[in-house]
Amino acid sequence: MQGVIDHTMRALLTDLGGIDRCVTEFVRVGEQVLPPRVFYRLCPELTSGGRTVAGTPVYVQLLGGKAAPMAANAARCAELGAPGIDLNFGCPAKTVNRSDGGAIILREPQRVSNIVSQVRKAVPATVPVTVKIRLGFEDRSRFLDNVVAITEAGATELAIHARTRDDGYRPPAWWDEIARAREVTSIPLIANGEIWRPQDALNCQQASRCRDLMLGRGALSRPDLPRLVKAAVAGESLQALEWLDIVPLLQRFFEVNLASYEQRHAANPLKQWLAYLRNTYPEAALLFEAIKRLHDPAAIHLIIADQLEARKICSQHASAA
Repeated sequence: MQGVIDHTMRALLTDLGGIDRCVTEFVRVGEQVLPPRVFYRLCPELTSGGRTVAGTPVYVQLLGGKAAPMAANAARCAELGAPGIDLNFGCPAKTVNRSDGGAIILREPQRVSNIVSQVRKAVPATVPVTVKIRLGFEDRSRFLDNVVAITEAGATELAIHARTRDDGYRPPAWWDEIARAREVTSIPLIANGEIWRPQDALNCQQASRCRDLMLGRGALSRPDLPRLVKAAVAGESLQALEWLDIVPLLQRFFEVNLASYEQRHAANPLKQWLAYLRNTYPEAALLFEAIKRLHDPAAIHLIIADQLEARKICSQHASAA
């Protein structure tokens, strides 16, 4: 979720509830140990115990193909107070893969093992080291080899996106393939991919044999999805947020970004979020069209204010009824 789920989005989503843990956008690791300012920029929660305002822990995600620099940067993260280190072997982006990062490393299970092992040794035993992978790069032939390699290297948990890199994000997600990993590992497994609704989560749990789930695009498209999923797993039912409930969140999100970024860039995260929200809310597509070419915060505020006024009128009508 590079470029989308930054600290402002993490704060908003965790405040809504249902999320047990967040992972940062990936920190690209090359040859050097990065200065603290890089980690603070991508994970400002490090200044508050590595947690969002709602108290949700935030693991720092590292992406790279060389074991020694990955280990050294993991150690730096631990020194800065990261509650956990997450290693990204799942990114399917071609630019990332061409730079020896993400899912391309899954072609070499021994290299995956070496990176995980050195990171594990570099950080205190009390700091979890979690890993995310896909089912493979071109195909699934090395899937179980990678699971074994990661397990033997000492990873704490393994999140599995139920597609190969070549599958991209095309439906379906092959949740039943994740269940095969149970044959070769006993570490906790987390299933990921194509979870858009609470029923998807229940189906994924059954097919993958995973209790725990990782949400990405689904949580951006439906911000209350985490708490809806938790309720469904517990056999309960919650009222889903409607568009008029989303509008105040958009305003809050925009205002936080105005305080965090240069004004001419502050609307970009809002536009990105609307692009996801329109998967669930048709009104998001209309709002996106209304602001997509705007950069002036005052003009965008006026359009959002119109949405808020419509919400207020609807509330008044409901009360009168």
